[in-house]
Amino acid sequence: MGATYTLGDIAGRIGGTVEGDPGLRIEGVRPLEEAGPSHLGFLSDGRYARQAAGSRAGALLVSPDERLSGRNLVRVADPYLALARVMNLFHPAAPPRPGVDPEARVGRGCEIDAAAAVLAGARIGDGCRIGARTRVHSGVVIGEECRIGSDAILYPNVTLYPRTVLGDRVIVHGGAVIGSDGFGFAREGAEYRKIPQVGWVEVGDDVEIGANSTIDRGTFGATRIGRGTKIDNLVQVAHNVQVGEHCILVAQSGVAGSTRLGRGVMLAGQSGVAGHLEIGDEVRVGAKSAVLDDVEAGSFVVGHPAADHRQWKRMQAALRRLPEVLRRLRAVPPAGGRRRREG
Repeated sequence: MGATYTLGDIAGRIGGTVEGDPGLRIEGVRPLEEAGPSHLGFLSDGRYARQAAGSRAGALLVSPDERLSGRNLVRVADPYLALARVMNLFHPAAPPRPGVDPEARVGRGCEIDAAAAVLAGARIGDGCRIGARTRVHSGVVIGEECRIGSDAILYPNVTLYPRTVLGDRVIVHGGAVIGSDGFGFAREGAEYRKIPQVGWVEVGDDVEIGANSTIDRGTFGATRIGRGTKIDNLVQVAHNVQVGEHCILVAQSGVAGSTRLGRGVMLAGQSGVAGHLEIGDEVRVGAKSAVLDDVEAGSFVVGHPAADHRQWKRMQAALRRLPEVLRRLRAVPPAGGRRRREG
């Protein structure tokens, strides 16, 4: 069993207040249906209040307005954010063992901080720089002249093409490819000629990139991912795309070449954005939507082609009524009083 904390200690670390026994010792966080007397449960959605009331959890992490009588509670302004802090408390990241493993391959002229950890089987090209406490796992391939900041994590089988730049505290999950060629071809008769992709990728501080996602380098210049952006698994970012700070790109979403996403943009799962568009700050794009035109800041768009979500809902409501409208139209006699024959 790992470290345990009192309920009062947990509340103090996450800015919460205790209702009940502050001395209750908690050994971990569990789902409501699995939690026992020494566990902290979690309730962020009122729909699960009945399940929370019946849970065996020793204590519950809840919002200020949640009503649960007779339970040990930690009240916080944002239970979901508090959960992230509690999870880090019980599951701290293991510090890496610094140094370059003898079975790693490191090219000429590299600068690897003494506090960085390069594991066996990693391959690092010539002229790379890697910052303090960064972890490069087995199977990672880093091309020539890449720059990686401090406290970054590159999980197994990540590939960085040459001249890729990663900021501090960047996390890249297994199988992700950063800096691959953009999809650029010119047609010549019946054939396609490849347009050389001579740019690079720049990833800002505190970005997380999910497993098997791909970010293409620019045809000219950089493809950029802004600070604090979180990219899910299986996401495609094309060449010369500019992603603003603190964006969310959910699984299987994609952004075509040279499009610009503003700050705080959210692309839901399987949504797509066409090329050479301007997507304003704080735009939300619904799941499976296709954005084919520029979108103003603050908009919430859904559908194919994407439209304002209120307009789209009205269109869907009208579409559901269409069979009845057609039936009634067929029943209307044509001019002259003769009823139209059904086809």
